[in-house]
Amino acid sequence: MDGFEGEASTASMVSGASSPYQPTTEPVRQNRGWRGVQCDMEYIRSLFGVLKCSQVLLALLAFICIETIMECSPCEGLYFFEFVSCSAFVVTGVILLMFSLSLHERFPHINWTLTDLVNTGLSALFFFIASVILASLNHKSGAEISAAVFGFLATISYSVNTYLALRQWRFGNRSQNIRQSSDYMRARSESRDVDCRPEIQRLDA
Repeated sequence: MDGFEGEASTASMVSGASSPYQPTTEPVRQNRGWRGVQCDMEYIRSLFGVLKCSQVLLALLAFICIETIMECSPCEGLYFFEFVSCSAFVVTGVILLMFSLSLHERFPHINWTLTDLVNTGLSALFFFIASVILASLNHKSGAEISAAVFGFLATISYSVNTYLALRQWRFGNRSQNIRQSSDYMRARSESRDVDCRPEIQRLDA
């Protein structure tokens, strides 16, 4: 019995050593959270990154200039310009952080190209309207003139970004459509090959 138990234990050790279901010695990857955040300098140096940085800076300068105005009549145009500049600064700043820190890769279900396109398009439109209204007030104060100038510069920056984002979005959709059509044609060709060889179907049956 002792010999049998020894042989059994030896066999179990050998089978356990040769078993493919051995516990791995690799450490389990854990979510590193914010420790894995790194600055993407390539994006910041790219055209999109430069435009985003300029948009954040221009929106901030326009907001600072409009906040220094103490008197207004009428004030609706100033309030609208203040809202547009503040909203553009916050939203564009968040998008800039998401792309420059590669945080957008953690949310693949969001179409970031379309998000950037919508943001830049709306910001360009609202900045243009707010800047025209502010310039039409014609109070000739230095703060209003500076805010209007920064507003028009932000409009140009957002417009260029909108054009580039629209091209990128269209190119992405075109590539996806081509990929889907190629997959469909390949599936049809495979089904036709199976239909043309009924002996394969009989063997499979």
